[in-house]
Amino acid sequence: EGLDGLGIRLDHYRELGARFAKWRAVFTIGAHLPTRTGIQVNAHALARYAALCQAHGIVPIVEPEVLMDGNHDIDHCELVTEAVLQAVFAELLAQGVTYEGMLLKPNMVLPGKDSQQSVTPEEVAEATLRCFRRTVPAAVPGIVFLSGGQSPEEATVRLNAMNALDAAPPWELSFSYGRALQQPVLQAWQGKEDNVANAQHLFYHRAKCNSAARSGSYSPQMEEVAVAA
Repeated sequence: EGLDGLGIRLDHYRELGARFAKWRAVFTIGAHLPTRTGIQVNAHALARYAALCQAHGIVPIVEPEVLMDGNHDIDHCELVTEAVLQAVFAELLAQGVTYEGMLLKPNMVLPGKDSQQSVTPEEVAEATLRCFRRTVPAAVPGIVFLSGGQSPEEATVRLNAMNALDAAPPWELSFSYGRALQQPVLQAWQGKEDNVANAQHLFYHRAKCNSAARSGSYSPQMEEVAVAA
């Protein structure tokens, strides 16, 4: 589904100016989920998409997302994320994808949103980096995290913790947030012309905070500046 005729469409998109694409596969943690078959089928589709992208001059962003939905703890999320990434990179290798010419857009390793477990940013950073060092080849140039239901501040603090914990990871640790960048902006804007300037300020602020988190130089004081502004 979606792979049939993708090469032809990629040629068309490239003519229109596209230089990268993204394919997302989601994995739910449950009593018997994700299944081995579910992991394998989605890993294969992600790899076929990535191979087709590279064959047609498009950089593939590969997005395997282990969802936050559920009451699992952080250890269970780490096990599932590790299994998913192992399968994805095995398929990428089998399909001849050049690691240097792709980006990985994964989830952070987190407890489920219905879990009662409380974790620090440092615990998230340790679990996530441990998982990725076991599964993601050093040849991959960048890991651009999705926010996956985290609050804007949580997504920033946890990315910062990773870059503060490891000053020289084998990959760039960056962000490709949707909701964590846009949520405060949309709440401020509300479709009203009078709110545009404030919404733009908030968007700039969140982008600046996440930019600082890429180097581990973010601090909570940056949020206080935004409130004062």
